[in-house]
Amino acid sequence: MEEGTLKSPSHCRVTEAGGDTDPFQWDTREDCEVRQILDRIADKWSLLVIALLDRRKLRFTELRREIDGISQRMLTVTLRQLERDGLVKRTVHPVVPPRVDYELTPLGGTLHTTIRSLVMWTELHQNEIAVAREAYDAREAAEAAEAVAAEAQAATAAV
Repeated sequence: MEEGTLKSPSHCRVTEAGGDTDPFQWDTREDCEVRQILDRIADKWSLLVIALLDRRKLRFTELRREIDGISQRMLTVTLRQLERDGLVKRTVHPVVPPRVDYELTPLGGTLHTTIRSLVMWTELHQNEIAVAREAYDAREAAEAAEAVAAEAQAATAAV
């Protein structure tokens, strides 16, 4: 079991749909089930696996080939966690050598719809984010240059 994962489920307050609620209510306790689920499904490897399994079955080797940079161990752990959460179905075919297919469950399919919305939002706003990043980096560079200049001036004045 993954470090920090509890064996028995715990719960925190339910978010009211459409109501004014505390945006951090789901994160009020370290053992909050919602926090654990969000940590799992927001993981970069989980997002990629869910995206790749949209409306198709893939074998382990196909998933590994498609996900650049993932290790065999990390893919195994990710798939087990997604299967445990009921998002991915694992099917072992009784052939030699054994063949294992992975596919989204109906629950996993609903999550893919949400992920697709997030990706569409990102694509729509990527230029705005790039501009904001450039402005931030420029401010940080200017502040760092000012700090160096002030430090040099103070060192000169001390001599």
